[in-house]
Amino acid sequence: MNNMITPSLDSLTQNNKYNRYTLVIAVAKCARKVTDEYVAQREEAERMLANKETDKSLAALIKKDYRDEKAVRIGINRLSQGEYVIDDSSIQ
Repeated sequence: MNNMITPSLDSLTQNNKYNRYTLVIAVAKCARKVTDEYVAQREEAERMLANKETDKSLAALIKKDYRDEKAVRIGINRLSQGEYVIDDSSIQ
């Protein structure tokens, strides 16, 4: 039977270099950054609409990833792709 979870837990833990707890904390921190980025984009889009600087819709002014994906999924993908890295010095 194929593993249906992508990316696999082994690849995320970097072949057991990190435990699941560390992984959960890292994904949560990354998801928080993603949420902050979304909020900043939304505020900018709302400001532009209020000032009539654009005729685009609110959804069109926010990046597709932030609109269509959950923050945790984006965090997992960023960790898997190496865009977000676990800081070894913070692990004790």
